[in-house]
Amino acid sequence: MKHNVMLTVTSLLSILLFSIHLTGDIVRGIESGTATNLGAVPIMVVWLYGTLVLAERRSGHVIMLLGSLLAAAVPVLHMRGVGVGGAFARSSGAFLFIWTLFALGVTGTFSVLLLARGLRKPRSGSPIAHRPEHEEAVARQG
Repeated sequence: MKHNVMLTVTSLLSILLFSIHLTGDIVRGIESGTATNLGAVPIMVVWLYGTLVLAERRSGHVIMLLGSLLAAAVPVLHMRGVGVGGAFARSSGAFLFIWTLFALGVTGTFSVLLLARGLRKPRSGSPIAHRPEHEEAVARQG
């Protein structure tokens, strides 16, 4: 599978899982469910725009990297302190909530790995590799 296709798929999965997870946070009372949670909407819109519209550009990769780091951090944040075991794990809907944590961590981390690979070395034929400033930098390394 092509690098950009894998990156797009994992980023879209992360966005979907992030929205499902935030919904679970609100339903369980972990988040307030007030207008302050609407801040997640522009974050997900920018992340989606970077994934679908700017996927071939360095700016899109940077946006996806930030979103992927956020996705990878969600399980770490939830499992600190009290965590999600014990009575929480036995509550209704806990299986989906905890599974979403793991899936979000996996897709986020995998996206970070793909992005690190892509940002480190531009592929030939990509718009990044054809910019004059990039060609000059490559010529100087030479």
